[in-house]
Amino acid sequence: MFEWLEYDFMQRALVATSVLSVSIAPVGAFLVLRRLSLAGEAMAHAIVPGIVIAFVIFGLSAVSMITGGLIAGILVALGTSMLARRTLIREDASLASLYLIALALGIFILSAAGSAIPLKSFLFGSALGIGDDTLILIGVTATITLLTFAVMLRPLIAATFDPIFYESQSHRPGLVQQWFMFVLVLNLLAAFKSLGTLMAVGLMILPATAARYWVSTITSYMFLTLIFAILSCWIGLILSFYLSQVPTGPAIVLVAGGFFFFSLFFAPLGIIWGRAVQK
Repeated sequence: MFEWLEYDFMQRALVATSVLSVSIAPVGAFLVLRRLSLAGEAMAHAIVPGIVIAFVIFGLSAVSMITGGLIAGILVALGTSMLARRTLIREDASLASLYLIALALGIFILSAAGSAIPLKSFLFGSALGIGDDTLILIGVTATITLLTFAVMLRPLIAATFDPIFYESQSHRPGLVQQWFMFVLVLNLLAAFKSLGTLMAVGLMILPATAARYWVSTITSYMFLTLIFAILSCWIGLILSFYLSQVPTGPAIVLVAGGFFFFSLFFAPLGIIWGRAVQK
């Protein structure tokens, strides 16, 4: 029954996705609370040209591709913030415009450079082929993320629930938003080799939206988001182990989707019980 635990690649995948869940869960929770869920999807596309350019120049070098993706993500985040502050375009429209340009640029460069089939494993993930470099990256990202929330949790909560008050009390109100976007990009990059940038967004958002139907306090919400994320990874990995034709990343996200739909209907704040409470 537990023969999958005997394999080294499964052990590494379980450790990596568990640590990744610890890092990615609070980011996803605040994306949902701040109504920036689509920003995660946008940033996942925004880092593509950086990864592609690094791949074309340096080949399958994890360090260069991570660096390229980080630079691309930071540029898009800074550009979005600057356009929102200095032009008539609002932040959501600025982000949409820049990430679409970035995605098109990445696809154009990839096409112009010829076939790049190995890059698909980075874009769509290969959780069962995680190496030491990926484990180190996930560990460093989790450390930075947890330290960030330990230091900035109260300002982030204030900026989320009462942005006008926060801006009136803070000397640099944009700092929290900018650093949060940096942490978002960093977590997407930590997940891109194991889940792929596209599937990482699913693990980031779906557990958070599922947990939102169960609880109403910040602490319990973040904890339940973490539980859903870890369970999604474990169940998804086991499914992909026994169903060899099922890719790991999509399996994990589909399990997270199952938690979402179950919560949508049967959670205390979901459709069924939520209506009963309202009545």
